[in-house]
Amino acid sequence: MMHWLRRFYFLVIGLFLSLPLIVVAGVSVNAKQTLAFPPQGFSLSWYGEIFTNPEWRAALVASVVLATTSAALAVLIALPLSWFLWRRIAPWANIFQVLGIAPFTLPPVITALGLLTFWATTGFYGQPWTAVIGHAIFFVTLPLVTLSLGFSAIDRSFVEAAATMGADDRTVFRTVVLPLILPYLVSGYAFAFVLSLNEYIVAYMTVGFTLETLPIKIFNALRYGYTPTMASVTILFVATAAVIFSLVAKFGDLPKLLGAMASDDS
Repeated sequence: MMHWLRRFYFLVIGLFLSLPLIVVAGVSVNAKQTLAFPPQGFSLSWYGEIFTNPEWRAALVASVVLATTSAALAVLIALPLSWFLWRRIAPWANIFQVLGIAPFTLPPVITALGLLTFWATTGFYGQPWTAVIGHAIFFVTLPLVTLSLGFSAIDRSFVEAAATMGADDRTVFRTVVLPLILPYLVSGYAFAFVLSLNEYIVAYMTVGFTLETLPIKIFNALRYGYTPTMASVTILFVATAAVIFSLVAKFGDLPKLLGAMASDDS
């Protein structure tokens, strides 16, 4: 009896949490240009609008380019930093780890305001590449955490054995370390990519309206009325995140990434 009650309880909680997504999904297939729910008719034309309308398509391309480049830059920052923290076990080295996670632990508006002040002072405010750097700084915590977990899972005897056989640090990293941390590197990139794709505040406060990503486009479109295309973009974001995280769960060590200890560590 208790087993069925527990299952029913979690079913109710899951349904309650998914209700907003169900409503948005219903709105996205309205046949008419309305946000009414239940949907009035059925049409997938609003999804096609994302790719056929020049403004929505440009915003989609801008979002994908921004997420792709900023996630890559975040990994390029996090990789040598996590490698350094793993190789140099010293109390003072933790300062760099704190600096790495600080942007993500602060409220987004604080980080965005700091970036806005910096770029306005240097005269580069409004340049598209400033959003790439801003997102990379803001989301560097994600690959830093995943890569740190990857490095902590490496048996140091492998590195010592390679060094004993005459391999220098570069060769050890390329042939021993990199293959072992590759799933964590890809996972960190995936997390940064998904969050950058959905981020609004940092992008808006670093480039304003000179670079219109999909989140910025949604807020701009709200000034002219509501359209189911906004709901379609939301479902597209959710589907993209679900696919990416499913791939991470399939090919990566998801329990480790979520903080669980491996069975052989307990």
